[in-house]
Amino acid sequence: MTRVKVINDIGELVNVFRAIDTELKANLYRDLADNWRTEKEIEERFGKEGVKVLKFFEKLKLIETRWQTTKEGKTEKAYHTYYSAFSINCSAPIKEMIDVIYVAGMSDAEFRKWEEKVIVLVGASGMFAGDVAEKLNVSPTFLKGLVRRSLKLDYKGHRIELVQI
Repeated sequence: MTRVKVINDIGELVNVFRAIDTELKANLYRDLADNWRTEKEIEERFGKEGVKVLKFFEKLKLIETRWQTTKEGKTEKAYHTYYSAFSINCSAPIKEMIDVIYVAGMSDAEFRKWEEKVIVLVGASGMFAGDVAEKLNVSPTFLKGLVRRSLKLDYKGHRIELVQI
């Protein structure tokens, strides 16, 4: 079955740019496109970093899950790619496009600094995204890119909250 991920929000481009930006991510995504894999199999094939990438794919909603029975008779969650294609159709002012490309391409060290600033601001109870952008003196698009890239943060409506892993 062919499923197409339609991208029409400029902030979602960060997900596309970051989803498969390393050899590990690309290899894992290819493997999940061809096979259903359990977390244990992914860890055996790709190590602990592969499991982290799996959680990243899950946050981006790029993979689907199902329960399958193992040889030992136990049930385990298995993962597979959800989409077989992307359709990108969005336009944005150049300032927003700059923010998206900048966030997608920033170094991991710089990203972690921004992510930590957001985490400290939102705390355990979360915070309205507009207030976070204002306090950090960044555009809403820049903030959206940061949150989309993060494994520790997510949007719940118009609020930014910590992800419970």
